Amino acid sequence: MGRRVARVGDPPRSLSRAGQRRKGLTMQKSDLGQSAFRIAFGVLMAFIILNVAAIVAVVAVNSFGTQWFTGWLPEAFTTSWYSRAWKEFQLGDVLWTTALAVGAVVLLSVLIGVPAAYVLARVEFRGKRLVTLLFLLPLLVPPMTYGIPLATVLYQVNLGGSLWGVILANLVPCAPFVVMVMTPFIEQIDTRVEVAARVFGAGTLTIFRRILMPLLLPGIMAASLLVLVRTISMFELTFLTAGADSQTLVVALYYAVFAAGIRSAQSIDAMAVIYMLTTLVWVLIAFRFIDPTQMVGKVRVQKSS
Repeated sequence: MGRRVARVGDPPRSLSRAGQRRKGLTMQKSDLGQSAFRIAFGVLMAFIILNVAAIVAVVAVNSFGTQWFTGWLPEAFTTSWYSRAWKEFQLGDVLWTTALAVGAVVLLSVLIGVPAAYVLARVEFRGKRLVTLLFLLPLLVPPMTYGIPLATVLYQVNLGGSLWGVILANLVPCAPFVVMVMTPFIEQIDTRVEVAARVFGAGTLTIFRRILMPLLLPGIMAASLLVLVRTISMFELTFLTAGADSQTLVVALYYAVFAAGIRSAQSIDAMAVIYMLTTLVWVLIAFRFIDPTQMVGKVRVQKSS
């Protein structure tokens, strides 16, 4: 009574136990492999973060130090390097030029990129993949590869070395960037909303102004902020097309470091801190409005459904 009767086709109990042992060993090895990978990845990320933090800390501390030859910290601290950098590198004019260039690039990129993204998201036509590839090509190719011939053309038409030359050069990669960001936002909007508006007599401009714009406003804000950050940090195209009166902050920082003459390292570091803070503030604002992983996830869910 109570004993299990073996049936034909049942595996031997010894083999079943051996299989369970092998399965348990395999799971243990898999868990150990995952744990080892997580530890190695964590160590690598910690190493990278510590290196970046150390570099930023050295620059920031040196921008406030008077002398720093020996020891872990400077002998004394002062804020005079910032006022000296402001006067020596004319940061007021540089920041104003940067604001004008960035504002114009953002505005023109949105005006060009949003309608182009709408066409790519809504209209099916022959050669659509080729047009999409041409839009994304400036984002895939390093800026220096097309920056030199672009700068040559701008100088031939007397736009090189001017503020408009800087704006047009930065517009080449920024407008496609707006297209790339806005296309998923437009694809998430149900086309039946537009069809219903047309049924009630709304025209294209009315639909775009009263229906699409409120729905696309978060995407437009996100694209504008990301283009702003990208333009502030764009060095190659701005360096090739900027003149003496059209340098943005990143190009002025480069000239401060490598131009002829003797400059104090502390004032250069103060200028670098101003550049880092300017970029960091806009990056944080951009991440406040957009999460790229969630945006792509929503598009995939809609397409799969």
